[in-house]
Amino acid sequence: MFRRKLTALDYHNPDGFDCKDETQFRNCIVWLEDQKIRHYKIEDRGNLRNIPSSDWPKAYQKYLQDVNCPFGVQERQEAVDWLLGLAVRYEYGDNVEKYKNCQPLAASGNSDKTADPLVNLDSNSPDFKAGVMALANILKIQRHDDYLVMLKAIRILIQERLSPDAISKASQNREKLKQMSLSLLSDATLNEAAQILRLLHIEELRELQTKINEAIVAVQAIIADPKTDHRLGKVGR
Repeated sequence: MFRRKLTALDYHNPDGFDCKDETQFRNCIVWLEDQKIRHYKIEDRGNLRNIPSSDWPKAYQKYLQDVNCPFGVQERQEAVDWLLGLAVRYEYGDNVEKYKNCQPLAASGNSDKTADPLVNLDSNSPDFKAGVMALANILKIQRHDDYLVMLKAIRILIQERLSPDAISKASQNREKLKQMSLSLLSDATLNEAAQILRLLHIEELRELQTKINEAIVAVQAIIADPKTDHRLGKVGR
């Protein structure tokens, strides 16, 4: 499940990498940090680089926390896949000019037919499940045993409520709210309270807009054509 991302990162042995092999696993983590992610300063990578050490799991656990990985030490496959995705995004951010003109793989002979992108997804892969759960939490969507059902619900919500038109309409309503005159309130205390509530509402809208943008990017990544590397959507660190 890691071959495509490892290949994109020019890993020396993408086909033979075995996440369950402790030595290969530790070496891969160190390689990702040294060559691609580079979250730590060079002088701070000593504990992570000390692969034979019995304290390496603690260093790895701290590393996951420092890079804000949503998975823990026990969720090895999920954490590795997440780190690979992070590395791919950083790789793209460092080489925007190199990758921005890359063309997607040629479509099949049935490209003229509208296909459901969800059909080609592997709903049993850990990264798919983790992505769907993250989106469901952001969008406050009820959980379901079938992850494809959840993803379809997410897509419907995005299309109906988070489309460019819907966002534009929400922005217009926000402007109307900002321009609403509060002078109709005669009581000075009520007037001050109304102003505070308006400021709080504006702040909530800004936070919602940020979550909407994150959700849109994530959904676009999940339902992208699996023949393209959808993790290359984020530029910079």
